[in-house]
Amino acid sequence: MATIFRAAERQYRENPGRIEPFRLFSDKNITSKMGRTGSLNFDMRRLDPGEYSSTYHFHRYGEELFMIISGQGTLRTPDGLEKVYPGDILFFEAGPTGAHQLYNHSGEPCQYLDVRTFPGYDVCEYPDSGKLLLVPSMEIFARDSLLGYFDGEENVEAIWEELRRDGDK
Repeated sequence: MATIFRAAERQYRENPGRIEPFRLFSDKNITSKMGRTGSLNFDMRRLDPGEYSSTYHFHRYGEELFMIISGQGTLRTPDGLEKVYPGDILFFEAGPTGAHQLYNHSGEPCQYLDVRTFPGYDVCEYPDSGKLLLVPSMEIFARDSLLGYFDGEENVEAIWEELRRDGDK
């Protein structure tokens, strides 16, 4: 079934849980009709002057694409800062080379289409703060606390021996 989202019906609402200056608005009509269940997710976004789209981040498993509809912004990537304008398409591949953050440096709202792949899970990494976000559980961890696969597993024989003793009771 085809779904049409009319520009004249666009109604932006602030995403919950955002703080200054990370205030991003999404079209509630798209969000309510489409949900977040498929492998391709999209939103119409509005970024007001002086606001950031999100913290600087990249996705380990998902790709993302922005198309600037109106207004302008400054895009931060691993290559630095670059201004973006209506009609520009911005593609962010999975991994550190796809890191991105959009800032509205202008005096007018910046509207853009945000299209994302979502295989049902993702890990977002935040290079500035060293955080990892697990999606969809939304658990956040410090990256510098990463452990080796066998860290803490050195006593496996003792654990098995205790289980055997408990089983013999």
